[in-house]
Amino acid sequence: MTGKKYRIHSLEFDAKPIDPGLYIVATPIGNLADITVRALEVLSSCDVIACEDTRTSRKLLDRYQITTRTVAYHEHNAEFASGKIIEALEEGKTIALISDAGTPLISDPGFRVVNDAIDAGHKVIPVPGASSVLTALMAAGLPTDSFYYAGFLPNKEKARSDRLNELQHLKATLVFFESPHRIGATLKNAASILGENRPACVCRELTKSHEEFAQGSLQELYETFDARNVKGEIVLVVGPPQEDDIDLDEDITPLLTKLASEMSTSQAASEAARITGRARKDLYQQLLALKNDVDDG
Repeated sequence: MTGKKYRIHSLEFDAKPIDPGLYIVATPIGNLADITVRALEVLSSCDVIACEDTRTSRKLLDRYQITTRTVAYHEHNAEFASGKIIEALEEGKTIALISDAGTPLISDPGFRVVNDAIDAGHKVIPVPGASSVLTALMAAGLPTDSFYYAGFLPNKEKARSDRLNELQHLKATLVFFESPHRIGATLKNAASILGENRPACVCRELTKSHEEFAQGSLQELYETFDARNVKGEIVLVVGPPQEDDIDLDEDITPLLTKLASEMSTSQAASEAARITGRARKDLYQQLLALKNDVDDG
């Protein structure tokens, strides 16, 4: 045994030894009981826990009487802290990476240290668990066979509208993170661009005592939340477009031009087909025509 322990209620457990490496550990998104036994063992056994905010993480660790040393790893110190973590891995240490809540690397800077660890030849071991994205999808009542996680939308209205326009015809359920003070503006933009009748769900305070799943059309949700003093963290889930919502007469030249600048013609045609629902072969021919126009010009 490692001599390290953790406690669940009145029961104390010995933490099993673990192999050296970087462990990416999911933690609860609200309810502190939503953590796996494996995660508790890793957090107890490892040499160091790298946290976004050591004070926030300490609440979880204290709940299970885990005394492992913590260090800060966040977007403002990622370059320096990543180097220190790699040095520790070189010494054969076991390092656990956690975020303030949920699964690391989802809208946080953890990808940097993961890439650095892989490049240095160290093992990266995922320890799965809670995720606000998946938790929202579980209860939103919208299709889950295909979904697109888009993270946080831009703060400014013009940039937010541009992003929503890019996603307008994507044939998948859309998932966004949003802050309570911007949810009204975001719903207004989304209703205008994605469609007033597009089904959606505002998922608020997931797994916490005031958890809420508000379903309705984007317009209905805008009218509801614009009039409320909204608090708490939010995941906005928007259903995919219906077939009759896709305007086949719409000029998609700007989209094709953008995709063609980022990838090969074949890849651009496939991506445009996925986004718009149009036939790939037709889009491929349109891309070739655009390319010829540029060459002739």
